[in-house]
Amino acid sequence: MTDKRVAVVLKGYPRLSETFIAQELLALERRGLPLEIWSLRRPTDNARHPMHAAIRAPAAYLPEYLRDAPFRVLRGLGAALRQRRFTALLALFARDLCRDPTASRLRRLGQALVLARELPPAVSHIHVHFLHTPASVARYAALLTGRRWSFSAHAKDIWTTPAWELAEKLQDAAWGVTCTRDGLARLESLAPGRTRLAYHGLDLARFPTPPPPRVPRDGTDPAAPLRLLCVGRLVAKKGHDDLIDALAALPPGLHWRLDLIGGGALRDTLEARVRARGLSERIAFRGSQAQPAVIAAMRAADLFVLPTKPAPGGDRDGLPNVLMEAASQALPILATAFAGTPEFLTNGVHGILVPPGDPAALAAALARFAADPALRLRLGAAARMRLVQDFSEEAAIDLIAEALRNSACLAPPARAVEPEPAACAS
Repeated sequence: MTDKRVAVVLKGYPRLSETFIAQELLALERRGLPLEIWSLRRPTDNARHPMHAAIRAPAAYLPEYLRDAPFRVLRGLGAALRQRRFTALLALFARDLCRDPTASRLRRLGQALVLARELPPAVSHIHVHFLHTPASVARYAALLTGRRWSFSAHAKDIWTTPAWELAEKLQDAAWGVTCTRDGLARLESLAPGRTRLAYHGLDLARFPTPPPPRVPRDGTDPAAPLRLLCVGRLVAKKGHDDLIDALAALPPGLHWRLDLIGGGALRDTLEARVRARGLSERIAFRGSQAQPAVIAAMRAADLFVLPTKPAPGGDRDGLPNVLMEAASQALPILATAFAGTPEFLTNGVHGILVPPGDPAALAAALARFAADPALRLRLGAAARMRLVQDFSEEAAIDLIAEALRNSACLAPPARAVEPEPAACAS
């Protein structure tokens, strides 16, 4: 059984915005789990995190568009026709297609046929990140090949996938985890007892110790402006529009600069908003950055701001890992009381939380932080203590690693851990 492996299915790999997945893969490998990665898309980021270079698992890529690899798809179909479970797969796909008659649904089937044919026999279990498109591919391939599958649910996949689809996937999966109580409540309402809570946490060994106490800038000296930082993809749910409007409402005599790290579809729209508010000299768009550059920016900043909110269509964050990264550097945090953020930060204790979608409240909190360097110091230290005491990655990785060992019938770890029930063939 020593040659058995786990296939991890992802929507895209590697991705700068998914450090939590890279961290998990690396931690699982360090616990001795043999993995291989199957991605629905090729990478689009220009940079890579150092963690990606440390991950040993080989990465394979399914055809993002079926027309780009017709022979792979046809070979997958030919192999599927010889499988006794093909009729069951067609019945499931037909039910899904009736409720979701889209080209994307057909693409998921084609990718699943390729995955089912190309998975090595040594792969004894499939684990998928995200319950929307990737889980459909994993579910179809698992059904066709007779493998079990499990999932890690995160944010967008929980809130934008139709309830019927979530419920059926939850029932079909062997087990699953999600990273916030907010998301867990949604999944439990559809299929009780199928999902467990596993916060991503942070591997603090990857981060430097916090810098010395920051210079107590208060924004009154134009030569020493308050340095603000926001890190997040330029998409609606991150609330950059609210942040820009809040900054425009600050008193003219308050001196500040904002670095925005992240790329995304809204960059042109947000740059136009900055120009319209007369803030072009104060706000710098830095684009996507690898983690070392992000941490360097955090160590140089006075305040971290992330005003997440619900996006049109229901998309929303879970617990943004970047908040924990900011806390690792004792950087004070201003965020919104939304989604999983209050599970990590208590307002007035570990940071300041304001209502989502409220630029006026955001502006008032920015002004409060600017005027009170001692408050920034206290909240930054408290956020780091919260991270160290309650949000290390150990508990979550132990849970996931043991569940994968049992599901994939891998050799047990050196120390005893209460196992998840599993049915393993000898």
